[in-house]
Amino acid sequence: MYYVAGALLGLSGLFYSASHNEIGSFGATVCIYGSAFCDNPIYVIAGAGLAAAWGMFVSVR
Repeated sequence: MYYVAGALLGLSGLFYSASHNEIGSFGATVCIYGSAFCDNPIYVIAGAGLAAAWGMFVSVR
């Protein structure tokens, strides 16, 4: 789950950058397909936090 949390954190950065037009034409393409996430990248960050919390909850050590 930590890998999923890391991937979601990376995606939230991608959506944030795309919404602020920092990555050029690729950002426009990203926002076409993920407009809800470009408008509110906090949704993806919240998912990353939940995945990390779930990973900590179910980890066996």
